[in-house]
Amino acid sequence: MPNPLNFRPMPEAVPVAAPSTPAPELTVVPRARLGAARVLVVGDVMLDRYWFGDVDRISPEAPVPVVHVQRQEDRLGGAANVARNAVALGAQAGLLCVVGHDEPGERIVQLLGESGVTPHLERDPALLTTIKLRVLSRQQQLLRVDFENSPTHEVLLAGLARFDELLPSHDVILMSDYAKGGLTHVTQMIARAHAAGKPVLVDPKGDDWERYRGATLITPNRAELREVVGQWKSEEDLVTRVTKLRADLAFGALLLTRSEEGMTLFSDDGILHASAVAREVYDVSGAGDTVIATLAAMLGAGLTLVEAVGLANRAAGIVVGKLGTATVDYDELFH
Repeated sequence: MPNPLNFRPMPEAVPVAAPSTPAPELTVVPRARLGAARVLVVGDVMLDRYWFGDVDRISPEAPVPVVHVQRQEDRLGGAANVARNAVALGAQAGLLCVVGHDEPGERIVQLLGESGVTPHLERDPALLTTIKLRVLSRQQQLLRVDFENSPTHEVLLAGLARFDELLPSHDVILMSDYAKGGLTHVTQMIARAHAAGKPVLVDPKGDDWERYRGATLITPNRAELREVVGQWKSEEDLVTRVTKLRADLAFGALLLTRSEEGMTLFSDDGILHASAVAREVYDVSGAGDTVIATLAAMLGAGLTLVEAVGLANRAAGIVVGKLGTATVDYDELFH
């Protein structure tokens, strides 16, 4: 059976009672090697819009602050931020997604053009492009407002056909699910990627993981995993639940991101824990995007999963020190 992740035997399995056991030393990847990696990101895109302003008074209409907005900033969000992270590291990234024919959709097209990501966009006139609007004052988020709906069936079918066309020209497939409807056909996509011998990484959403059956690697955080397997009582209980989940849904491996506790990799070769390396946690939004983008880029460059996890853990420690959805570049990661 082909092994698209190029697993090598891990060091002796980490005892689950000692989660601070360090991961192997980090591997430095030459720029040219990373530049040859081709990642296809498929999923839900959104526009992360930030309004920055000052608060000097409370509204006379209700006990809420009045924000005098002085600056607006737009950033790529969701699957687009994942693709942007892969490019920032030096890899090639294509993005297959659906956007609307509206102002935020056009803004996403513009930002993609500036980012170095290769866009493969399906346009849906009936779709309201997803916006996450955040209002901030003095570096503190006061409010988030979401605008969204789901793409039409016809546009999603067109996206599936485009996926088949793009599959041969990419090394790693990355599914970024934000539960906005863009991955309606994810099960078929995973099956077709496997038939083509391509590893599939999934950033999941919701409690129906049957749709991700057969994924090479799935990367939930603690809340996402808890929603599927229930609350674990100990590390031993966690291992039991994850082992059953992987067997039931044929996941090659599962990487649990644990915030300040680092991340733990569960695979047929054992359990590996990487302790958190963040110097200062400023903003965790988008950290999961950075983790899975780093994994995909490094796997596309030919690293083993263990090596890729070590670098993804380091990238996460860097990006949480930045405000909002951000990226980590090659020099930050390796120097």
